Amino acid sequence: MEYNMKQIEVLNWAFSILKENNREEQIANILMQHHLNYTQAEFYMNMRETVQPEIITKFKQDIFSHINTGKPVQHLIGYDYFYGEKFIVNEHTLIPRQETEELVDLIINTYPQDSNLTFVDLGTGSGVIAITLAKHFKHAQIIASDISNHALAVAKKNAKLHETNIQFLNGDFLQPLIKSQLNPNVIVSNPPYIDYADLSSLSDTVKDFDPHKALFAKNKGLAAYETIMRQITKLAKYPQAIYFEIGHTQAATLTDMYKKLLPNYQIKIKKDINAKDRIIIAKLKKEVKNHKN
Repeated sequence: MEYNMKQIEVLNWAFSILKENNREEQIANILMQHHLNYTQAEFYMNMRETVQPEIITKFKQDIFSHINTGKPVQHLIGYDYFYGEKFIVNEHTLIPRQETEELVDLIINTYPQDSNLTFVDLGTGSGVIAITLAKHFKHAQIIASDISNHALAVAKKNAKLHETNIQFLNGDFLQPLIKSQLNPNVIVSNPPYIDYADLSSLSDTVKDFDPHKALFAKNKGLAAYETIMRQITKLAKYPQAIYFEIGHTQAATLTDMYKKLLPNYQIKIKKDINAKDRIIIAKLKKEVKNHKN
C-alpha cells in the first residue's frame, strides 16, 4: 500500500479488505475520522486531501487489529456516542446500543424536564443512562449502581466529562440502596439478559470483548430481573415505575414474573424501532402507596 494517498483512496482500500473479511465497512470511516481528528463535516470535505504516512500506518494497524481479533472499533478508539454525546468505553463496560437509547428516550419523553424525582440506574456500566438522564432532568436526583468497581471508575470519568452530579454506589443492583435506605421513584435498567446457551451465536466482537457479567444471566437470561424484583420488595416504598430493557423473546415470561413477585404493578410492553419487544414498563397501581417488609 502506497503512503502518498488521498483520504478517499485509503478508505477504499479499507472498505475492500474489511468486506473480504466479513467485517463492517463503516468501521473504516469511524477509524479514519478518529485518526484525522476531524469533525464529521471536515471528514467528508477533505476526501481528496492527502493523508500523512504516520496516520495511514496507525489506521492500518487498527484495521488489521479489528479484522484479526474482532476487537470493537469503540475499544480501538476508546469512546462511543450515545444519545448524541461522547462517552468513554473500555473492556469493563458494554458498548452502548441503539435499543438502550430508545429506553432513555422513552423516559425523557414521559417525565417533565423540571422533575425532581429520584431516578436510579441499575448496572450502570459506563454510565450512559444515568448521565443522559442527569443532563436532561436538571432538578432530579440521579443514583447509579454497579457491582463492578472497574465499570464505576469509567462511569465516574464520564460523569466528570459531562459535568453531571450523580451518586454512584457499588453493589448488586438495589442492594446498596436498600442498605442506605434510599427509595427511588423510578428504576431504569439494562441488565444482563442473554442466555448463556446463546454464547456461540454471538459475534466475536461481542462475546470476546464485552464483559460477560454485563451480557449473560442464568435462568435463560432472566436471573437479573428476578433479583431486582425481589430486591424491590425490600425497599421501604415501592418505586412509581420500573423500566427494563429486555430480550425480544422475554416479554411474556417477565410479565408473569411481575404478576408473581410484584402484583401491584401494571405492565406494558414497548417495541423497538425494529418492531421487536424491547422495553417492559411497570407502573405502580394508584391504590397502592407503599408497603411494609
